[in-house]
Amino acid sequence: MKRKFLTIITVLCIFGQMIFAEGINLHKFDDMSVSIKYYDRTMYYPENADSNPIFVHISIKNNSTQTLRFKLADDRMFSCDFDVYTVKNTKLTQTENIIRKRTTNQTVYFREISLETGEEYSFVENLKDYIEIKDPSVYYVALTFYPELYKSKYYSVMSNRLSLEVCPSPSAASSSLLPVKNVTAELLKPEEISPDKVVEQTIIARQKSLWDQYFLYMDVEAMLKRSAAQKRKFSSVSADERARMIKNYKADLMQSRIDNDIVAIPEAFEIEKTTYTKTEGTVTVTEWFRYPNFREKKSYIYKVRQREGIWQIYDYSVTNLGTE
Repeated sequence: MKRKFLTIITVLCIFGQMIFAEGINLHKFDDMSVSIKYYDRTMYYPENADSNPIFVHISIKNNSTQTLRFKLADDRMFSCDFDVYTVKNTKLTQTENIIRKRTTNQTVYFREISLETGEEYSFVENLKDYIEIKDPSVYYVALTFYPELYKSKYYSVMSNRLSLEVCPSPSAASSSLLPVKNVTAELLKPEEISPDKVVEQTIIARQKSLWDQYFLYMDVEAMLKRSAAQKRKFSSVSADERARMIKNYKADLMQSRIDNDIVAIPEAFEIEKTTYTKTEGTVTVTEWFRYPNFREKKSYIYKVRQREGIWQIYDYSVTNLGTE
């Protein structure tokens, strides 16, 4: 009887030690942080994972005072999950590829990563390899990282959340039939839209000769001061004279008396590339101009910057690409 009692006590002690050890393990990734940001951010369209990827830069950091060890699969789909939601909190579905991989019996190859205090490990993944993005819209993106691989989902670390704007396809974006409201300047208010949308709306407004809309996202003062002479004069006159100079500059643009490249009306255009930081950016656009006997092709680079949440065009450059 005594022996049986000792056996029970021993089993309970071992079981208790296992529970205690597991309790410690539950917290071994508490000091791991996972952050995401866009890598080489550009303009994103639906689908086309290969030709128009959404690259996300993923960083894993050790915030503890001890060495952090975790597993990282060679195929990152066994280490990461992307969650993408619409503004109505509807979750987008995963790609068939990731579902097939995770439901097929296979060997998952991985390596163990060790990070000392303050060290980071980073890699880049294409969001479209994980999630089906079929429609242009605004989405919210987050990442779940599995330090013990996907099958051990009990251990997971959540990242920060990003907003993602997916634009209509380029053919739609370059159409001159996109809606532009013909309203008075008093009713027009700039919106917090992306740099490529700012340029797109400005070009379409010019195509339709909607001058109020055309100047809506333009830093007219900065455009005026692109000329060194105008810049010197602007800095030396009174506030009333500056206002008059801006008014005259806008009138000259409307009459095509100056800066003909910025007010030229393209027959068609296509936004090629958009890159920007929090405050500065560039939008590269190919534009075609129709003449009686030929069609001219030019590359425009619009410089934009953000002020109080609103992006504005403040400079540009033009390169002739020949005729067609």
